[in-house]
Amino acid sequence: MAASGFALPDPLEANAMRAMMDNPMPMPPVEVAEVRDVEVDGAAGPLPARLYHPKPGETLPVAVLFHGGGWVVGTLETHDALARKIAQEAGCAVLSVGYRLAPEHPFPAPLLDCVAAVEGLPARAASFGVDRSRYALVGDSAGGNLAAATALSLRGKPHAPLAQVLFYPVIDNDFDNGSYRANAAGGFLSNEMMVFFWKAYVGDAQPSELAAPIRAKDLSGLPPATIILAGNDPLHDEGFAYAMRLREAGVPTDLHDFSGGIHGFASFFGLSPIADQAVALGAAALKRAFA
Repeated sequence: MAASGFALPDPLEANAMRAMMDNPMPMPPVEVAEVRDVEVDGAAGPLPARLYHPKPGETLPVAVLFHGGGWVVGTLETHDALARKIAQEAGCAVLSVGYRLAPEHPFPAPLLDCVAAVEGLPARAASFGVDRSRYALVGDSAGGNLAAATALSLRGKPHAPLAQVLFYPVIDNDFDNGSYRANAAGGFLSNEMMVFFWKAYVGDAQPSELAAPIRAKDLSGLPPATIILAGNDPLHDEGFAYAMRLREAGVPTDLHDFSGGIHGFASFFGLSPIADQAVALGAAALKRAFA
């Protein structure tokens, strides 16, 4: 990456970050029988979303996908390939949600959008061809944060998610933990970027448990979790610690730690064997949840 001239915008600024990062990576084509743009409920009005349905005409369970991007970048397009691959491998529908982004819409707006999209799913289930009572939450990076926080928000409510699949999730803002120190030189995700993203999301305030789920005093009663981590990632240690907290709370938790992975590596499926493995693990977790 360094040899290719990869460099962050200077200074870090939301629109400059979007110009650099909101472009889908060229990926091998992944065919899904039906892909259509739809709307879902948001906290302040309808939101754009995209539905991936591998078996039109059948009612399928659905994985609700929240894209990564530090709550600032990322779109339905940047995660189109990953959504397609999950639908293909898990054999379920995937609903990718275009929640509002910081800093224009800081916490709790993105989370409230994600919760509203899930809570509004029953009313839209028939038109989407999905089973309103059989859904899971999936997210990568900041999307993993939103999936974990949505699971916390919906705990104990009717029609709670059956599972949560978190790819290298943002769980805390402890910039002094071991993996932040180990990855201080930077890479695809740098410490500097994470400081920028957190400030865009929560400002100068300390995050609450719904912004930093590991700060929740009680994690019991959450849906089974599958957590997939990258060893060469500032977020590694917080994801590992969250998995341990979930297990201590009695939540069935599968932890998969790819020592050779960098942040975002699952999106390189078809190009990297460990990315193929990571997506397969996430898809297998969905199949178990929906069995």
